Amino acid sequence: MLMNLALRFVLEVCALIALSYWGFQTGKGYFFKFGLGIGSPLLIAIIWGVFGSPASPIPVHGFIRLLLEIAIFGLSIIALYAAGHPSLALIFTILVVINRILMTIWNQ
Repeated sequence: MLMNLALRFVLEVCALIALSYWGFQTGKGYFFKFGLGIGSPLLIAIIWGVFGSPASPIPVHGFIRLLLEIAIFGLSIIALYAAGHPSLALIFTILVVINRILMTIWNQ
């Protein structure tokens, strides 16, 4: 069970890295690349910190939390695909789904 929580943390970090990579690959011009590459993962990290993390000041639960997770991980998957890495996007999707299923089964 502890390994699944560790995997969850790694997936969250990978989601931020995927968004950052997409931003630096997508942006045209140094300023735009920097804005997307730093801004998009920063925005997602703030949203996750406020609503999704275990110590969040405004925690969401149940269906709303599931929607938040789908949005955050979904954006990261789309970012990987859009950056030209469909196989990484597929692997990431599979890992996220397996992790979420195990979290539900083990009530984590």
